[in-house]
Amino acid sequence: MLVLTRKRGQTIQINNDIEIYVVSIDGDSVKLGISAPADVTIMRKELLEEVQASNREAISGGHKDLSLIKKIKKY
Repeated sequence: MLVLTRKRGQTIQINNDIEIYVVSIDGDSVKLGISAPADVTIMRKELLEEVQASNREAISGGHKDLSLIKKIKKY
């Protein structure tokens, strides 16, 4: 892991197409701005972990409540 020290207004460059900006620092909170190509997915780690857990649950058949399906009307 690379650990860098940056001040407000400074950036970190990743390859030629991703820049991470230190927008503001307020106590323990750091606000970052990220500039990256549209095909690069950027997501907070805790949100990514939540999505992955939900996907694993869906694959394993964790949701077996079919009550909503019964309410669908056929046309």
